[in-house]
Amino acid sequence: MTEEQKAVLKTFETMQQAMIDKDLDTLYAIVTEDKTFTHMSGKTQTKEEFFGEIEDGTLNYYKYDIKNLHITVNGNHATLSADVTLTAKVYGMSGSWTLHSRQNFIKIDQEWKVCN
Repeated sequence: MTEEQKAVLKTFETMQQAMIDKDLDTLYAIVTEDKTFTHMSGKTQTKEEFFGEIEDGTLNYYKYDIKNLHITVNGNHATLSADVTLTAKVYGMSGSWTLHSRQNFIKIDQEWKVCN
């Protein structure tokens, strides 16, 4: 893995851990302003809506596991794809769900940010 790929993975893992820790300061710092999130149900939320549900306990993340990781970097843009198993309690339902995740990143001021 290249240094840039490692940096992208670190940003992704930082986001996952910040969701677990309900660390909104970190989430806001590493996610671009216009980022939206789509749940496995198909529901799309702004970052403010998504982070608000993390903060108020509607979304509770406990653990993540990344498998089948693939990262491509092209200049200041990168894409991470992986199968991510999340252990969580979301909208009142507890369990572990494996989702095929595809996440885009942009490098701004030498730091990778999560973007649309």
